[in-house]
Amino acid sequence: MEDTKQAASRPSKRAPADLRPVQLERGVSKYAEGSCLVRFGDTRVLCTASLETSVPPWLRGAGKGWVTAEYGMLPRATHERTRREAAGGKQSGRTLEIQRLVGRSLRAVVDMKALGERQIVIDCDVLQADGGTRTAAITGGWVALRDCIEWMMARQMMPKSPLSDHIAAVSAGIYRGTPVLDLDYAEDSEAETDANFVMTGAGGIVEIQGTAEGAPFSEDEFGALMALAKSGIKQLVELQKLAIL
Repeated sequence: MEDTKQAASRPSKRAPADLRPVQLERGVSKYAEGSCLVRFGDTRVLCTASLETSVPPWLRGAGKGWVTAEYGMLPRATHERTRREAAGGKQSGRTLEIQRLVGRSLRAVVDMKALGERQIVIDCDVLQADGGTRTAAITGGWVALRDCIEWMMARQMMPKSPLSDHIAAVSAGIYRGTPVLDLDYAEDSEAETDANFVMTGAGGIVEIQGTAEGAPFSEDEFGALMALAKSGIKQLVELQKLAIL
């Protein structure tokens, strides 16, 4: 009975440990070396991977490559139209933070020396936002990155893959006193605590971002969020594996 009450308290009626429906659709871009349209419930992010034959100036001659990311949100990805950042002449702090997070996360599982002096750019464009756009971008970005690497391997551009593991990300938070997994916008906007977890397929922690929106959260509450995130990441990695079959 308690689980039913907890499930009913979520706007989506999901149980606390349930992800939203997740879909990973590959090959959605005709021209990109790798692409994935990722859906976390009503959140949709188009991730494309583009191979560049040069590296940033500070890496030239170092004998290794680079993986970076760019992130953006379409004007009607949200309830009201937002102005394109290009029209304002600069990116917002939030945009810069997210694209740096995506880049850091993906680089954690790439051997830059094995990549050679090449750069892979992961573009993450939010088509529709309903919470968790950064976690969706990381999860779908890995699929696009992997397909780009497979494209390179098929052309004998590298003797072996520089990709060492999966990377996925998920949110967890405390909503109305209950730790829950994968917050949508309705929950995220009211959550007492909100955290994002980035982990490898082997369970290694890449990054955790956690914030108390009201009262501070306890170590036990953080442990509950961590347990939910580990379960969610495991499910997402399995979905990645199914997507790339």
